Amino acid sequence: MAIKPPPELAGWEHWPGDEPFENMAGPFFYKRTADGVVSAFKVEPKHLNGGNAIHGGMLMTFADYALFTIALNELDEAGGVTISLNGEFVAAGPPSGLVYASGDVVRSTGSMVFVRGLVKADDTTLLSFSGIVKKFKKRA
Repeated sequence: MAIKPPPELAGWEHWPGDEPFENMAGPFFYKRTADGVVSAFKVEPKHLNGGNAIHGGMLMTFADYALFTIALNELDEAGGVTISLNGEFVAAGPPSGLVYASGDVVRSTGSMVFVRGLVKADDTTLLSFSGIVKKFKKRA
């Protein structure tokens, strides 16, 4: 399923393959930069809670997506699965605009990738997160 980014994210990529939950929750997009991979989504009314801020579950879902984009260079074509995701909410998310995530691979082993990152809107940090991705083994 080809999902096009909104005009504000023209040129960004959608994760290859079909991810039904992420497509419904987001959709999310990513872009490779000189500093690593950045993920983004455009805030829509479906992302908001009753207080007109981005729902915390949405921010954690986006952080889970960002784990994989940040770890993209460490994962081979076999992919992986989240085995740990931790988040600290720092500020309320705005009811519109773009939200971004970026971070670093802290460590990569033969079977796991340890990641940390930040979710931001403009210059405001919304969520600090860390997680572990278990690499799938390549099949012969």
